Amino acid sequence: MMSVHPSRDERRYDVVVIGGGAAGLSGALTLGRARRSVLVIDAGEPRNAPADGVHNYLGREGTPPGELVSTGRDEVRRYGGEIVAGRVVTAERDGDGFRVVLDDGGAVCAARILVTTGLADELPQVPGLAGLWGSDVLHCPYCHGWEVRDQAVGVLGTGPAAVHQALMWRQWSKSVTLFLHTAPEPTDEEYEQLAARGISVVDGTVAALENENGRLAGARLERGTLVPVQALVVAPRFTARAGFLGSLGLEPSEQEMNGMVIGTRIPAGPTGQTAVPGVWAAGNVTELTEQVIGSAAAGLRAAAAINADLMAEETRAAVEARRADFSGFSPEAERQVCERVLGSRRHGL
Repeated sequence: MMSVHPSRDERRYDVVVIGGGAAGLSGALTLGRARRSVLVIDAGEPRNAPADGVHNYLGREGTPPGELVSTGRDEVRRYGGEIVAGRVVTAERDGDGFRVVLDDGGAVCAARILVTTGLADELPQVPGLAGLWGSDVLHCPYCHGWEVRDQAVGVLGTGPAAVHQALMWRQWSKSVTLFLHTAPEPTDEEYEQLAARGISVVDGTVAALENENGRLAGARLERGTLVPVQALVVAPRFTARAGFLGSLGLEPSEQEMNGMVIGTRIPAGPTGQTAVPGVWAAGNVTELTEQVIGSAAAGLRAAAAINADLMAEETRAAVEARRADFSGFSPEAERQVCERVLGSRRHGL
């Protein structure tokens, strides 16, 4: 990949896409096909790197995450898009557009920005948990449920949604154990639901996870008991990767699900438009629970909206230029010129 270095005449693009995952590459592909100049800046830290494959992506089921990204990059380049490795440290206004500064000191300018930096998973602080993240420690049943079907699944309770999680994962396995850990005590009605579905409930705090040959062997309770499980479900806190947007006045806000705060996001409308004109966001940075296929679709929607916005701006500029060209004409002279132009078009000239 090429590097972006500072220069007196910084390179300018119609759109700079910050983040090169499914949302960013999909947006860049759409913009490239719309004949826009596009630069994708990617830090190379995909959230789904530990996963064995991308799931629920029609036509791409089970594709390794790295392969999907590699294919997407090739497609973006096919339509003239550029991709560079780097981390954006700040974005600032630059006249009618933006100036994007990278961690190597380089900078580029853009008429519009599409932010697709995704999120970071803040995992529960249980020894042995982080090393198994993405393989035996999971969070999404639709992403990983099939892969651990019929296995002994544990659910680490860390909030009021713990019972809901356990009942959900029961869809994939008859052997589900809910570790209350730091979750609130279930209500009588919830205990009845858990019992009706054959879900075991274990009181007490999980002190550590133990593994054998790199695979999860069980959850060690603080009182010393080892409860065998082959997969453990957790509820991370999702944090938007968007600190660089603070210089534009865009700050993350909390997102709730089922009455519980699950993380922070950059607020955006249906097409990704943020509160800052000229800045769009798509994918997990603005919708924390979005899956890969949804992020790709969101990138496309945002790109189409950006292209429409650029088109409107270009049309306004063309109208103003045309009016300036006719500024010295009398109304009658302008009418005659217009008639000649329209007449030549009617005759195919």
